[in-house]
Amino acid sequence: MMRRRIFLSLFFALSCFGPALGEEDLVSGVSQDLIQITSNYTGSDIVVFGDVERQEKAAGRDIVVVVRGPDAALTVRRRDRVAGVWINHDAATLSGMPAFYYLASSRPLAQIAPQAAALARYGIGVANLQPDTVHAHHEVEPFRQAALRLMGDQGLYREAPLGVEFLSETLFRAHVPVPAGVTRGQYDVEVFLLRGGNVVSAQSTPLFIDQTGLERRLYNWAHDQPFGYGLATVVMALVMGWLSSVIFRRPA
Repeated sequence: MMRRRIFLSLFFALSCFGPALGEEDLVSGVSQDLIQITSNYTGSDIVVFGDVERQEKAAGRDIVVVVRGPDAALTVRRRDRVAGVWINHDAATLSGMPAFYYLASSRPLAQIAPQAAALARYGIGVANLQPDTVHAHHEVEPFRQAALRLMGDQGLYREAPLGVEFLSETLFRAHVPVPAGVTRGQYDVEVFLLRGGNVVSAQSTPLFIDQTGLERRLYNWAHDQPFGYGLATVVMALVMGWLSSVIFRRPA
C-alpha cells in the first residue's frame, strides 16, 4: 500500500499537466467534501461526477471511481477445533488496509482490463487490496482473503460493476453510498480513465468524515482525558442504578 500511494501520488501529480500524458484528460469532482456524523446518522450518499476532455472516441473508454477510507489494522483470527472445543488458534494483523472501500465502474473490471496488471498496480478492485505490513506466523494469503470476506460481509468493501453512468458521451456520474458506522477521518475519492485496460488519466479528491456536536465532544473527551471519561461513566452508571432502585422500589 505504501508503494502504491507513492506511485499514485506521482501519477496524480503528472496528471495535473493533462495533455502531457496523452490526448485525453479527466476532470472530476464530489458533491460534498465533508460528511458530518451525528447521533441519528444512518448513512448518506455522495455523487462523484466528471468529464472526459479531448475524448478520442467512446469505444474502449472506461471510468472507474474508487472511494478509499483511512488506513487501518485488520486483525483476523482463525478458529480451530481442539479437544472438541472451537478456540481462536491463530491470528494475523494486516496493517495499511483501507477501513472502507467502494468501487464503481462503467463495466465489470474483468472486461475493462482482462490481464488485470494495471488494476493491481493501482490497487483497483477489492481483490487487489494489499496490506503494508503483516504480523502472522503462517501463510498470509488465507488471512488476507478472510479479511476481504469479513469487510465485504460488513458492507465496508463493495463493488458496483455498472455504478458509473454516462450522462452524455463525456459526462459521467456515480452514486457512492456511505454507510453508518464508517471510520472518521480523511478518505480519497479516486477517478480513473482507462482505455484498452490502461490508465491514461486520473484525479484524486479528499473527502472528510467527522463527528459533530455532542458526539464530537464526547469522542474528544474520551480520547484526550480517558481517565476522567471512564470515571464519569462509572459515576453515571452508579447514579442511574440508584435512581432505578428508588423509582421501582416496592412498598413494604
